[in-house]
Amino acid sequence: MSKKTESTRKAALSECVSRRGFLSTMAAGAAMMLSGVGRAAAAKKKHPNVLFIASDDLNDWVGYLGGHPDTVTPNIDALAARGLVFERAYCNAPICNPSRASLMTGLRPSTTGVYENRHPFRESQHEITRNAITFPMHLRTHGYFATGSGKIFHGKYPDPVSWDTWFPALNVQTNSGAGPPHPQMNGAPELGTSFDWGPLDVEDKEMADYKSVEYCIGQLQKKHDKPFFLACGIQKPHLNWHVPRKYFEKFDPAKVTLPTINENDLDDVPPIGVKFANPRFNDKIQKAGKWREAVAAYLATIHFVDAMVGRLIDALDKSKYAQDTIIVFWGDHGWHLAEKLHWKKSTLWEEGTRTPWLFVVPGMTKPGGRCKRPVSFIDMYPTIVDLCGVPPKSGVDGKSLVPLLKDPGAAWETPVVTTHKFGNHSVRSERWRYIRYKDGTEELYDHDKDELEWTNLAGDPKYAEVKEKLVCWLPKTNMPDSKYVPWPGDEKKKAVNRSGEKINAE
Repeated sequence: MSKKTESTRKAALSECVSRRGFLSTMAAGAAMMLSGVGRAAAAKKKHPNVLFIASDDLNDWVGYLGGHPDTVTPNIDALAARGLVFERAYCNAPICNPSRASLMTGLRPSTTGVYENRHPFRESQHEITRNAITFPMHLRTHGYFATGSGKIFHGKYPDPVSWDTWFPALNVQTNSGAGPPHPQMNGAPELGTSFDWGPLDVEDKEMADYKSVEYCIGQLQKKHDKPFFLACGIQKPHLNWHVPRKYFEKFDPAKVTLPTINENDLDDVPPIGVKFANPRFNDKIQKAGKWREAVAAYLATIHFVDAMVGRLIDALDKSKYAQDTIIVFWGDHGWHLAEKLHWKKSTLWEEGTRTPWLFVVPGMTKPGGRCKRPVSFIDMYPTIVDLCGVPPKSGVDGKSLVPLLKDPGAAWETPVVTTHKFGNHSVRSERWRYIRYKDGTEELYDHDKDELEWTNLAGDPKYAEVKEKLVCWLPKTNMPDSKYVPWPGDEKKKAVNRSGEKINAE
């Protein structure tokens, strides 16, 4: 979706682009769901296979969404042209673990209390959370074979009970691969080793994502006696941006288009929003003179992701499953590259929450389909279950998007709710974004007139009715924080979460 008319866009792009530990014991309820009794209830009719592709930290900088004019994503764009694109797709939470836990369980962060990367849902003190039935589990109960490789759940918290098999192992979700020759490649030690980039002199096959794709290709070449749910979690473009040199060669930092920013953007943002933005990190990048390099590196890493997607789709097309396999492609949340003076994720603004999401459903979606309705990842679970022709799962928070897959212009009145940490939510309708923080402060943006979210209208009395209509969609319940489980090395971190516990949001 182009963010401006073509004439406006060309003018705007003269200098800048417009914004864009494994559980050994499972709860009894979950165990019963995967029992022989459940498997015997599998439907007799043929069910479609599902190829489920995730890309970590991928924002709208893909060609078919028009998020950046310099991006090179021919394979993803070709895939989008085959099916239905959700132009306004948004995550349930703008960081990895709560986004993925919510998507896979069909439960909002406000329902589970999983708000942070250190909140593994299987170790929660909340019964609804630790006993959650993920949708791969539900599919397995009804006769599906579920397998895959790469990052689907958060990398630190694989969920072995969700899968029949996994590569490299049920309790080891992600693969190892080539890394940089030294821990700091970008020449800016002040940015830290966890925000680094640089080309690697290796072949694609040495990369961790290549190995994940290779396993999934092998599954597509096998004979399966059951319908399969095949998940491929591509870790890039998650930091660090280290990919083979040939992908960097496409992007000259001196020539890349920079996002449009407003140096006064945070002046009308409440203090808690400014804290989430952390403009001091943006100041470091600007002072180091590394903005252009970072944009080029992110684009290079997306180009690598596109190549991996191309390999996987090519293998599906050559397989005997090409005609009866649903393809789903998604990114887990958005990403900032200086928009709103912020870098990385962890915000409730457009850049932090918007993400690619597309479906290719044989016999249902039409090539070139585009839907402008705002849709939420809370609806992934019921949509997949619906498409697979198995009984719906009660108790999930979302609803099936099949009506929109059949008719992209169908009425859809439900806006998207995104949650970041306890008590902070945004509501995104087709026109408006409303943000309410836990202290009651607010933001309101009119996307018909302000797609860059530069002007906060929340304090203007003439928008009181607009706010009233959006407020009613905020979660009525905010579950207390789920159990905090530190990662090795957390004792050295200085940042703290709202309860004063040490945490690192990366």
